[in-house]
Amino acid sequence: MKRSFSCKAPVTLSLCFSLALLGCQSMADTSTSSRDTDEAVSAPASSESTDETASADVTGSAQADTGVADDTARDPAGFEAWVDAFRRRAAAEGIDQATLAEAFDRASFQPRILEYDRSQPEFSRQVWSYLDSAVSASRISNGRERLQAHRETADQVAQAYGVPGEIIVAIWGVESNYGSNFGNFETIDALSTLGFDGRRQSFARGELMAALKILQNGDIDRDRMRGSWAGAMGHTQFIPSSFLAYAVDEDGDGRRDIWGSIPDVMASTANYLDASGWQAGKPWGVEVTLPANFDYSQTELSVRRDTAAWRGQGVAAVGGQALPDFTQASVIAPAGAKGPAFLVGHNFRVIMRYNASTSYALAVATLADRIAGRPGIQGDWPRSEPALSREQIRRLQQGLNARGFEVGTPDGLVGPNTRAGLRAYQRSIGVTPDGYPTQALISRLSET
Repeated sequence: MKRSFSCKAPVTLSLCFSLALLGCQSMADTSTSSRDTDEAVSAPASSESTDETASADVTGSAQADTGVADDTARDPAGFEAWVDAFRRRAAAEGIDQATLAEAFDRASFQPRILEYDRSQPEFSRQVWSYLDSAVSASRISNGRERLQAHRETADQVAQAYGVPGEIIVAIWGVESNYGSNFGNFETIDALSTLGFDGRRQSFARGELMAALKILQNGDIDRDRMRGSWAGAMGHTQFIPSSFLAYAVDEDGDGRRDIWGSIPDVMASTANYLDASGWQAGKPWGVEVTLPANFDYSQTELSVRRDTAAWRGQGVAAVGGQALPDFTQASVIAPAGAKGPAFLVGHNFRVIMRYNASTSYALAVATLADRIAGRPGIQGDWPRSEPALSREQIRRLQQGLNARGFEVGTPDGLVGPNTRAGLRAYQRSIGVTPDGYPTQALISRLSET
């Protein structure tokens, strides 16, 4: 039976896309140009980075207005005054004095968090590099051990929510390496620092208010409410507002404990995916081969066709098995024509509600397959292609714009508009128009 302290609200904000608004452990940073939703560069932290972001409807507590003025921001000396003002606002919104004292009597400003918040690595990460670590041999073997150790709980949760145990365990593995690294920042201090002086103050303040409600509910005490520098908490990295909406007391002890109770962790994660529209009994997708004349402009998640239509274009499953029967399927080729391709269905997009990144979803899906004893990715990645810096991508975008292949304001991030412009350029020079940026293409575009 499903146990939850709150009504299941529509999922309008992905767990980790919302963290992307700040930047977080395994979450993507979402800088975008005026015309392009681009690949993100993750902030430095303890677990793997992700790459490509998708748009989302940022609603509810994620953009709550706390009524706290911004005039003290960017002055560390003003942190205590800001906390006092937030404390008064929280009291007016129903947070009791005992909770406020627990949360804020020893709140401390954390300048290191602001360093993480404002830093962006120079180079993007290739998808195969991300998968090498996210789906490593040790991650697979440890995942199998965790699934076996918690098989009864996983089966109960799968029965209640329709989400297979290997998917839940894979998310657990990718998010925190099975709890070995879910962060050691005190959530109240992290969100107070970001609410005071972060890049997305309104978002952080909404999450801080949600964290106070968690304390007031008695789910966890302040000292144990720990996680990433951006406020993601516990084994599977829930932000506070998502915790309030989807966390579950599966073990029946009266608390939703995603830090110490594996039944609560598994059920909460499954509840989130279920609320996001998980379709029980449906696969995430399958690795495929594409015909030589395949039109790579179709390799966007926004392009959706049923399986029969893709089969009619010559798309075939690797290994000769039947393609999954999807009504809304997309073909993706994360490394262009020289890398593996995949036919992905609705549940792949549901995984992306947890983290709006194709690399992340592919890591979870592939790790789940390996944990369950199914084969991993069979195709070869173009490992000789080096990672590109943001400056190199900017040069590519500038070159495309200069030649009339309009991609918008050059920002060093590769998204749908940049890929579309690059495909058009590739067609003009007679190479496979897969929209995948390489150093060779950048050099050619730079030629006068």
